[in-house]
Amino acid sequence: MTTDPTPTATDGFNPTIHAPNRLRICAALDAAGPGGQVEFATVQDKLGVSASVLSKQVGVLVDEGYVHQTRATRDRRQRVWLSLTKEGRAAYEAHVAALRAIVEG
Repeated sequence: MTTDPTPTATDGFNPTIHAPNRLRICAALDAAGPGGQVEFATVQDKLGVSASVLSKQVGVLVDEGYVHQTRATRDRRQRVWLSLTKEGRAAYEAHVAALRAIVEG
């Protein structure tokens, strides 16, 4: 029995990233470019979700190694910046390509 090495539409499909809010988080961070960071509050506003919802979804992405959090004090307040890791960017790009392959048939 031989296996067909031809890629399928589901190659690169990532169930961790696929959840709607996590996909939107990755898209927002991807728009910042490689090495770019987006403040937590900015992502929260863009998605229109509560801080607790965003925190939970970011936690899943952090645990997977896809997102990095940087904490710092600015204007005497604790701030959090988010960025895609190299692995996260690769997984996001592969997932988007898989979605395009599914849609384009």
